[in-house]
Amino acid sequence: MQVPILKQGGYLIASIQDALTDDDLAHLQTALVRQVRQFRSRGVIIDVTALDVMDSFASRTLRHIAYMTRLLGAQTVIVGIQPDIAFSMVQLGLTLEGIETALDLEEGLMCLARQGRYNRDR
Repeated sequence: MQVPILKQGGYLIASIQDALTDDDLAHLQTALVRQVRQFRSRGVIIDVTALDVMDSFASRTLRHIAYMTRLLGAQTVIVGIQPDIAFSMVQLGLTLEGIETALDLEEGLMCLARQGRYNRDR
């Protein structure tokens, strides 16, 4: 299943609508990194609201996406982690260390805007 990636100004928004296979996640990673480069995006939001399971491969792939996009000059925010997913991730020792998270898309956009202002002021 292909994840839709929307361009919103200087940001890319990927909204995961359903459980993804490992191949789907790898495709998402490749597509996001390519589009960050192509559109010179300043930020990426990955919306995982619809996910009811987050395994180690998925969390590792999200970390890799965030690290790769950071190398290209874009910040990544993961939004919509459900409480049960957060609980399971902590219990399993799965982390998104060093990656911004937000409750929803609106907060994710505000987070990227704050980061953009901070980077301009430095």
